[in-house]
Parts: sequence; C-alpha cells; structure tokens
Amino acid sequence: MSIDAVEISLFAHRLAAICEEMGAVLKRSAISPNIRDREDFSCALFDEKGELISQAAHIPVHLGSMAFAMSGVIPLFEWKPGDVVVFNDPFLGGTHLPDITVVAPVFIDGELVAFSAARAHHADIGGVSPGSMGVEIRLEDEGVIISPCYWFEAGIEDMKLPHLFYESVRAPAERMGDLSAQRAAALRGGERLNDYKAEKLREMFAALISVSEGYGRAALSSIPDGNYAFEDFLEDDGFGSGPLVIRADVQVRGESAIVDFTGTVLQSKGPVNCPLAVTAASVFYVFRCLMPEHTPQTAAVFHPISIRAPQGCLVNAGRGAPVAAGNVETSQRIVDVLLGALAKAIPDRVPAAAQGTMNNVIFGGTTNGEAWVYYETLAGGMGAFNGGEGLSAVQCHMTNTKNSSIEVLEMHYPLRISTYAVRDGSGGKGAFDGGDGLVREWSVLKDCNLSLLTERRSSQPYGLAGGKVGKRGVNSLWRNGEWRALAAKGSFELKRGDRIKIETPGGGGFGSA
Repeated sequence: MSIDAVEISLFAHRLAAICEEMGAVLKRSAISPNIRDREDFSCALFDEKGELISQAAHIPVHLGSMAFAMSGVIPLFEWKPGDVVVFNDPFLGGTHLPDITVVAPVFIDGELVAFSAARAHHADIGGVSPGSMGVEIRLEDEGVIISPCYWFEAGIEDMKLPHLFYESVRAPAERMGDLSAQRAAALRGGERLNDYKAEKLREMFAALISVSEGYGRAALSSIPDGNYAFEDFLEDDGFGSGPLVIRADVQVRGESAIVDFTGTVLQSKGPVNCPLAVTAASVFYVFRCLMPEHTPQTAAVFHPISIRAPQGCLVNAGRGAPVAAGNVETSQRIVDVLLGALAKAIPDRVPAAAQGTMNNVIFGGTTNGEAWVYYETLAGGMGAFNGGEGLSAVQCHMTNTKNSSIEVLEMHYPLRISTYAVRDGSGGKGAFDGGDGLVREWSVLKDCNLSLLTERRSSQPYGLAGGKVGKRGVNSLWRNGEWRALAAKGSFELKRGDRIKIETPGGGGFGSA
C-alpha cells in the first residue's frame, strides 16, 4: 500500500500530539512541584524494536538519550499486556539517577507493536545528599540504582519497587505519586495508538522512519565536507580536578558525519562524568537544530551520525562512575564544543555560546518530622547569532524546563524569594549582543542543606565572529551581615536567616560591535 506525503505528515503530527497529551496527563497527575510545575519530564513513543518514532518538545537530554538507549532495554523482557517496566540506571538506558523512566508495551489485537515511555526528574532518589545531586565519588552514593525491572507484570503490581522507595528515598509518598503519574502517561500513549490496526501502524512507522532519515542526510549534506575540531572545558569536578578538557573532531563527508571525542580527558573523581547515552543526546541535539522545524522527531534522523568516544573518558565513563552532573552540566559543554566546531564550517548558521550550565540548586531538610527537597535549574543568557540577539533569562540547549513559581515555592518549602530579576548587562557585546542571565535570591527560614552543581563560574561563554564573551556566573551566601562567595560545586549547611544568591551567566555576542 502506498503512502503519500500528506498522509505521512498527518501521521507524524498525530504521533506528536499523542506525546503532548501524555505530557499533559503527567503534568496534571504529578505531585511534586518539580514535575507538576517545572515540567521536568519527557514523553515519547517507540516501535517494537525500540526505535524512537515520536516525541514531544520536552527535555532534549531526556529524549536524545532514550532514542539512543531504549533498544538495549527492550530485549531484556518477555513483554506482555499490562507490563510496566521502570529503570534509572545510567549505564542501562538512563541518564542520571533522579531521571526515572517508565515504559509500557503497546499491544493491538494481541500483537506487540510499540512502546510508550515517560521519563521524569524526581526531586530525590536517596543517596548521601538531599536531592541526590551532591558532589559524590561513587554512583551508589548518589542514590538508588534501579536496573530495568517490572513494576507491573501482566497487570499485577510487584511491590518490591514501592518498598524500595519507602525504605530509601526522601518524601517517598511524593516519589510514588510522581511515578504513578508517569505510568498514567505511558498508558495514555498506548490507548491512543490503539486507534490504529497493527499492520497499518507498522507500515506507517516504516514510512516515517524512511522519510525522517532523509531529513537527517539532507542536513548533513548542507555542511561542507571537512574536519572541524574544537575544544572547551569544564572548570572542575567538585574535588579540585580541572580544567577538564572536552575535545571533538566533527568529520563531515557527504550525507554522513562522525563525531570523534578522542583527546577528551579521562573520567573524573567527581560527578561530572557522562554515560554514552547522554553524550549521544548532546550530539543529536546539535544536529537536530540544523534541520527544518517540521522534521519528524524519530531516531532515524540520526542514523547518518556516528559517535566515537574512548571508553573511560569523561564523555563515555565506565560503570560505577558518579554522573549526577554529567547529565546537566557536561551535556551543556558538549553542545558548546560541537557548536564551536560547526561554526568553522557554517559560521552564519551557528550561534555563540549560551550560558553553558543549568545552574542546579538543591535545598533539602526536615520540617515537622517530614523530609522535603526542592530542586531547580536556573535560566540564563542565550548566545547571539548572525542576525539576532540572544534571548535573556531562558533555559538553553539541553534543558527546557519552566521555573518554579514564587507562589508554589513559598507554599511548599521554608524558603522565600528575595530577588528575581534579569541580570542586565551580563550578555556579551557584539554586532548582536548575547542574552542576559538572571538573579535569583532565596531567604532561608529554617536550617537546611544546600547543594550546587554549576559551571561557567571561572570561564565565560565564548562569542563568535568578534563578539565578546558573556559574563561568568556568581554564587553567593549572605551570613552575619556580609556576602561571601560559594564554590561552583559543593554541599553546604545553611542556617535560618541565611540568603543564597545565584547570578547566572550571559550568552556570548556575535560579530564585532
């Protein structure tokens, strides 16, 4: 049966709408502000082999890593109707431990035809530090490791997972509520796919994969053949090691490309290491940005791209390495490196560096005997480009979350927002200025713990074509009547009356002023 362009376009948009609806179910059903309000989650659909066939416009680092890793998870099970599988193991399909993935198979007339998945960042998954994103040296110290396992098997709940949560994580009822919301989202995706017959769905999947691969090859063919190398660095790993160099050589030949990370520093003691899935997500994101907006969101657009990363280096860390910041900070720097390389090939299409960090802030403590954890990433400046200024105070590149509203934050946690403003003048100057960062300041009402995972505190986001660098970020603590500097990464004990101020970096400028 032939499938015309109109039919395949309508089908692609239909699948995207299903993924958006899954996200709406998750948002409306979740309990934690991190998922319900910040929308730190992603939803996607896969074919029966684990090939990504659609995704919503959620979190790039979630979606790219799922596209890379799901095919390795699916063969581990004999799938049945009613199954629900859960995992967060960074080296078996995950990213970092707070990101938990819920997967449900989709059966139509008794045939396995697809998978529906929802990945969400939980505010805590156990471990040494509240929020599970402290500066640790072992993966097991970062939290509970969940290798792919049944939560429901043939519709019957296996209570081992709920028991694990209630024994190991902070605020377990909130965690289980969020996990149940993810299950509801995954099941909704399966319900919507049941509008199709199994044979028709497989036929449409195959056609969509073929079409989207063509978009990927066309995007690569628009880049001049050549080798384009660039390097940048992470400032430190939280234990004094740094700078940590990330180097990439982008080799473009016709309709294919190889991204070679040879020359990147070895994996680190601290939690800035990347599983290969996160590195792949960062690479895929950069090339996806070169494709037309209407490109179908399947993994096939990335088939012409190969990744080489030496085993044991920072961007292909070995099992057991701490990875909490690899997902959120190192992924951002990989994007900076690839954009820097591609700027040599297509300078008019590549922006200057964005803020280059997610500015992870995690508060945690106990109130009236109940544990609480608040997690947030902070927006900053986006890099300028040839033809326009960078946006100010926005989430950039590998993250796409909203902020925590002041009202929700103050209602749930013993914190108050003292300042929330654009950091005027922090973007790099140029013919087109980089976007400005922001300033966010919290007043602490009760003793608690603070963890920070931030970057661009000593280095600065680069400009391009003569544009100036953006301003570096600043972390500060107010105590005993004076401001003092806080390290870019670390855990700190806070006292009632303290204030924490984060000034996020600006983006780089483009072109000479």
